[in-house]
Amino acid sequence: MEDIEDVIASGTPPGLRLPLTTVSINPRRKPKSRVLQDPVKPSAQIPGTQTIFVKTFGCSHNQSDSEYMAGQLSAFGYALTDISEEADLWLINTCTVKSPSQSAMETLISKGKNAKKPLVVAGCVPQGSRDIKELEGISIIGVQQIDRVVEVVEETLKGHEVRLLSRKTLPALDLPKVRKNKYVEILPINVGCLGACTYCKTKHARGHLGSYTVESLVERLRTVISEGVKEIWLSSEDTGAYGRDIGVNLPILLNALIAELPPDRSTMLRIGMTNPPFILEHLEEIAKVLRHPCVYSFLHVPVQSGSDAVLDAMNREYTVSDFRAVVDTLIRLVPDMQIATDVICGFPGETDEDFRQTIALIKEYQFPQVHISQFYPRPGTPAARMKKVPSTRVKNRSRELTSIFESFNPYNEMEGQIVRIWITEIASDGIHLVGHTKGYVQVLVIAPDNMLGTSKEVKITSVGRWSVFGEVIETSTEVKAHRGAESACDNLCPCSSESECNSTNLKNSIAIATITHKEASADNVSSSSKNGRLRTFISSIKPVLLRRRFKGSEGNQSIQKIEDTKRFVGSNLSMVDGMLVGGLIVSLLTMILVLIILFYQMLSS
Repeated sequence: MEDIEDVIASGTPPGLRLPLTTVSINPRRKPKSRVLQDPVKPSAQIPGTQTIFVKTFGCSHNQSDSEYMAGQLSAFGYALTDISEEADLWLINTCTVKSPSQSAMETLISKGKNAKKPLVVAGCVPQGSRDIKELEGISIIGVQQIDRVVEVVEETLKGHEVRLLSRKTLPALDLPKVRKNKYVEILPINVGCLGACTYCKTKHARGHLGSYTVESLVERLRTVISEGVKEIWLSSEDTGAYGRDIGVNLPILLNALIAELPPDRSTMLRIGMTNPPFILEHLEEIAKVLRHPCVYSFLHVPVQSGSDAVLDAMNREYTVSDFRAVVDTLIRLVPDMQIATDVICGFPGETDEDFRQTIALIKEYQFPQVHISQFYPRPGTPAARMKKVPSTRVKNRSRELTSIFESFNPYNEMEGQIVRIWITEIASDGIHLVGHTKGYVQVLVIAPDNMLGTSKEVKITSVGRWSVFGEVIETSTEVKAHRGAESACDNLCPCSSESECNSTNLKNSIAIATITHKEASADNVSSSSKNGRLRTFISSIKPVLLRRRFKGSEGNQSIQKIEDTKRFVGSNLSMVDGMLVGGLIVSLLTMILVLIILFYQMLSS
């Protein structure tokens, strides 16, 4: 095992920059110079003029690390791009949890080498497995050295190979940051963990538990709120273990953070993944926090298996009854509580009976979110040396559990409800905005982009397996503002007297009514054909929308999502039909009004 240095809470202040002389630099042949298509003009204020491509694998903690590295590079003048071919250097932030993640990293590294791109590989893979052949000749930076990314990138662009892994302090929380979503701050509260799971490679990379102080986290929260952040995700390898190395605990931190949240509920807090052992003694306090109006009633609690024998082999340090105690207590004490969990299928030694116990547990609780994965032996872990379950059996178990999970309909009771949601992003289809309820249920709404970063009440119009659809409800405050705007427009009337204004308005009304009458007559002739063309148009774009929205989806999940969207489109067709009929009725009434006015004028003359 590599000599991974543990994080310590005392000594050198978090984020201290070490001198460049501590960086190990191995000179190599300098790459051929390239000319940028749109070069950035050098400036005395901009130390870097190259373009960087950043790719992230893994958890929200990794995403936060990438945002910090991107922020520092941007602050030093480097341009960032999502198009790898346009970049002068690739920064790849890696995940070591599962074999597929590492395989994807290896494929990207190979692609970068073939494209002659300078590479910097960061994250858990180099920190936990620095000597793998894929990293030969490549600059690497560890999980605790992200505040040194600019130095590593600069040296790599000069043609040097940099290896920066040893560190004994936490990176500072106040580093520059470029958020993937400007409304969401991923806030790491600690690194590492206290567990020793036999299958886990992350412990090799992140080390033992190292917690940020309550004061530093509160200060960071104040800063991001002032920057317009509307959601704060607390992230770590085990949120429940927070503070045990520095003499505090998770409830102390949560209460300190809640005290800083705006009372208008404009900013929400989401608690990250926590393993059962470290939350058991704080269940009632955690439940109280989850009931707070500014905290999502949602928690990710991995169970991994419904069998105590398998949990013991995993060295998870809890039993199924412990997990049940966590779930039952939170559901009982927190209204609309939503719990997500994880399951590993085919862990070494898992029998058919062990797997049946897992199925029974998932069926009993019908969790709305279950992350199902097959067991992947990670090099250097105890589980990699255990006798494996045949791969065919592992795949079959994974498929069976997935089929059972996808048969649940957790959101059916929500249809027709009026709920408050917090809107933070645009859906992948480019049409809907994405919001979440207090229980963190995903709600898709059609609304203008200026609703991003706001909180709205919506009526749930239809439900699907993975999310629900809603319509934004206009609040009384918004109605008053709208009426106020209409009143202001009325006051801008240029007439000199009330009688003149009324006369002018009457003439305008007659003119408008006459035009509307002509348009209505034309509409009456062709309304059926227009209606047909509208249906044809929406039908023609439906497959395009579905392809855009569900590109890359597979299996039953894609089919179910498509059916949900078809139902949604159908309901909107009905609404459009209603609007057309309503328009015709208004036109007829306007025509009748015009005839009455003309008849009245004839009698008067």
